[in-house]
Amino acid sequence: MAVGPDVVTEALADIHRRLGSLDGGEPASYIPELARADPGGFGLALVSMDGHRYAAGDAQEPFTLQSVSKPFVYALALSELGLDEVSRWVGAEPSGEAFNAISLEDGTGRPSNAMINAGAIATTALVPGAGADERFERILDRLSAFAGRRLDVDEAVYASEAATGDRNRALAYLMRGAGSLACDPLAATDLYFRQCAVRATTADLAVMAATLGNGGVNPVTGRRAVSEAVAVQVLSVMATCGMYDASGEWLLRVGLPAKSGVSGGLIAVSPARFGAACWSPPLDGAGNPVRGTAALRELSERFGLHLMLSPAPAAPTIVGEPPLDAAPRAGAFAVVAAQGALDFTAAERVLFELEAGSGGPVLLDLGLVTRLDAVAEAMITATLARLAARGRRVAVVGDALPERPDAPWERFGSRAAARADRTADAGAGKPGGGAGGAQPYGD
Repeated sequence: MAVGPDVVTEALADIHRRLGSLDGGEPASYIPELARADPGGFGLALVSMDGHRYAAGDAQEPFTLQSVSKPFVYALALSELGLDEVSRWVGAEPSGEAFNAISLEDGTGRPSNAMINAGAIATTALVPGAGADERFERILDRLSAFAGRRLDVDEAVYASEAATGDRNRALAYLMRGAGSLACDPLAATDLYFRQCAVRATTADLAVMAATLGNGGVNPVTGRRAVSEAVAVQVLSVMATCGMYDASGEWLLRVGLPAKSGVSGGLIAVSPARFGAACWSPPLDGAGNPVRGTAALRELSERFGLHLMLSPAPAAPTIVGEPPLDAAPRAGAFAVVAAQGALDFTAAERVLFELEAGSGGPVLLDLGLVTRLDAVAEAMITATLARLAARGRRVAVVGDALPERPDAPWERFGSRAAARADRTADAGAGKPGGGAGGAQPYGD
């Protein structure tokens, strides 16, 4: 048996081989140009947070994004206007209806969410710009930033959709009448048709999905497409609304934020792990690609990507056995040493160890910390201040905590520097020191 280049590519090739003959579904025909797609076309791709790329089948075959464009244009609107303003015009609740249903909120006329057609038209209408050309260029630029290369438009598909898009125009007029559309209905739908006709490959879609999963930073180019906060907001709506009236079943069985399109494209995001994509034109009754849905379900099961699975154990936050249960020598620091990326969960472990001491001087070693998020920084800073307010001498190793002129702790460049310090005793006037002469750092 031939051996593939790597295990991940072999897995994609195996799925492609077994599901390539899966029957069922038909290519979309309400846009005539989409009905011309090869029903046997089938591509798979996956991109890691390190920018490693894997593919099988027709992963380089271009096709139009259609509804797969919706999360990325939603991200653009959120970046420009913020969640509160966007939410004035578009909701965030599952509609439980088909992608092209009339799904407007009673009283406000807002569409249910940005993943159905009505919501996507309303979202596209929010993109700022001096005119239609400028607004579309902003959309195309953002889509290209997610893909990591300049994308283009399939003019034949755009013309076909514009010629047959009366239902979408009707949705736009209904929203305009309800006061939930920010611009002229014809201008909004024409911009939406052009957005849907932007062309990409399955390999591009995997990069776009991975960018959302990487907190808005494209893992291939290293460039930021949107803020982490916006990426989180988009993934949240994708998780509950991205697969239309099959979203609940999808989340139950696959467990990944996802978005499908009627050209056969499908993306799924495993946050902080992978972005995955499929393309296969035959669609099921909900408008989702039959082979793509099966392939993503198998990928999730094979690689353990379901959001609700417990994460793999990380390296311990606390390094070694800090001597906080035993009384340190007079004047010596008790040590808490942390490592890795600190978020709320990791910071809680650090704070527990800091608070567990016997009341003497304490040193927090952050020299091996690779990332300190804002929540962890605030928690650790507040705890160190509390310890100092109780009269304990507090010191920090490393530069993970930013400099503060009013910081109630001392800073050392290394443990060796702390060990060399001879002012830990009360005789040097340091709070928390013990009796007797100066004592070395205790670990």
